[in-house]
This record gives sequence, structure tokens and C-alpha cells, in this order.
Amino acid sequence: MNTIKVNLGATKMIAHRGLSGIEKENTCPAFIAAANRSYFGIEADVHITKDEKFVIIHDEKTDRVSLGEYKIDVEKNNYSEIENIVLPDIDESTDRKDIRIPLLSEYIRICKKYRKICVLEIKNHFLAEHIEMLVEEIKKTGYIENVIFISFDFENCVNVRKLLPENEIQFLTSGRITNTMTDELKKYNFDLDISYKRLSAENVALMHSKGIKVNCWTCDDKTVAEKLISYGVDFITSNILE
Repeated sequence: MNTIKVNLGATKMIAHRGLSGIEKENTCPAFIAAANRSYFGIEADVHITKDEKFVIIHDEKTDRVSLGEYKIDVEKNNYSEIENIVLPDIDESTDRKDIRIPLLSEYIRICKKYRKICVLEIKNHFLAEHIEMLVEEIKKTGYIENVIFISFDFENCVNVRKLLPENEIQFLTSGRITNTMTDELKKYNFDLDISYKRLSAENVALMHSKGIKVNCWTCDDKTVAEKLISYGVDFITSNILE
């Protein structure tokens, strides 16, 4: 299996949870698979454990990614309860031992090695102190300037902005583009990461007229992607398109 190639023009492609159409989402194999291809950035999701370790996983619990074998609430348990879990592959086979729930540091290390942009989604609502810890941990890697922060939680975005006035931050939404939203994006110098189904040539042009970049998720259809590219979107987030 391979990626589906798209003529991107000026649009940049982001690998959703790594190259999750081929490798297990949010794992080092998925990040490396994306890193070895032409992707501009690699998206990943971060949670914080009870003992304040940053781990890469989309869901609050491990049920789905482990096919029900482990039912651990990530934020209510220590990292020691998670670190030795071996996940099944995307075909549900269990012979591989390299498919695990990685630490944030492992994800950053891969992106840095391959010079890919980190697109880091802060899951759930983080306390301000945990946002500060997250930023400090990434700063220690020397790669903070290559991280785009994204979140559905507007307060998460605001708290990142307080610490990082220059980094790109994208507010995630599945909602409609409204004047109120646009005003808030402008106020904090945020860009937009929106469901591709909400986009049109007109509202992409409107965002650009206000200096707001447009990312969209999660598009796996080549024909739809070509239409989004014709709208002028800045980024497309995909599981399999390249």
C-alpha cells in the first residue's frame, strides 16, 4: 500500500496522526513513514498522564487503539501503566513489537531528525501550568520554532499564545466560520484548522483577506483535495493523500 499522490501547488500536506493510512496512528512507525515522504508536517495528539508525562494518543482511553485489550484512562493513570502496552497493527495483527504509545519527546525527536514541522494537537483542556510544562519540554529539544500548536479548546490556544508570541497556532473547529470567530482569530493572531466540509472558495478568500491561514481536516479523497487546493487552502491534513 502507498500514498495517493496529489498535485498540491502551493498547498502543504500534513500527515494526520503520522501516515495513519499505512501505519498505526500516533506511533513512531507512523511518524517515520510520514517523515520519509514529502509531507510538510506531521500531526500528533498529546495528553498528559497523572504523573505529568506527555504522551501521544488521540483518545482519552486506550480501548480503541488496543482493540479493547487495555482500558486505561490516560490522564487518570501514571505513564508506567501505559509505556509497556504493545498495540495491534492496523490489520489487527499482533506480531510487531514496535507499535507503542510514544512519549512527546519521541515524536519531536523524529520530526527534528527528518526536519518536518510538528503539528501538535493539545487534546482536552490543559491547565495553564500544564501548557507551560508542555512548552518548556519542547523548548528543551531546540525545535520549538518548528511546532504549530492546534486545539479545539480556545483557552488552550490562548495560553500557548501567552508563552509563544511568534509560533503558529491554529484553532480547530467543525463549526461554521462566523464574524465572532474571525474577530477572535485576529485578536490572538491564530490561524484556522477547520473541517474541509465547511470550506468554499469564498470563505477561504475571506480568511486570507484577514491574514488568517487555512488548514483543513481530514481529507482522504483526491478529487475533494483538488477542489480544496483550487480554493487556495494553505494546508490539508490527511491520512493517506500526499
